[in-house]
Amino acid sequence: MSAKAQTYTEAVGRRKTATARVRIEAAKSASMTVNGMTAEEYFPLQAMVKTAYAPMQVLGSTYAVSAKVRGGGHKAQAEAVRMGLSRAISEIVPEQRKDLKVLGYLKRDPRAKERKKFGLKAARRAPQWSKR
Repeated sequence: MSAKAQTYTEAVGRRKTATARVRIEAAKSASMTVNGMTAEEYFPLQAMVKTAYAPMQVLGSTYAVSAKVRGGGHKAQAEAVRMGLSRAISEIVPEQRKDLKVLGYLKRDPRAKERKKFGLKAARRAPQWSKR
């Protein structure tokens, strides 16, 4: 069994129920593939593409990014990719961790949909109350 030299750095990013496994390699120009498609093809809105590219834009760095994303919606997936990319960059260049932390790219957003409770119509919505 031959051990191939690892040329990439891998990190995981999460948001709501979306999980992104992100691999980055040094490159001359910034590029991103998400689930085998370019980021521009995969994400329906340009704002989501900007969200995914944000760490590289802020730091002015260029990497070839490959991400596998599962679960959640497109917006949560874009934010999961952003977090995974930020974690991978901070692993390669520890001095940039502070900049990414200040922007909130390394913070796991804990907000998620609250479960519905029995006796209620939704998570907190109670049935209409009638006095008589």
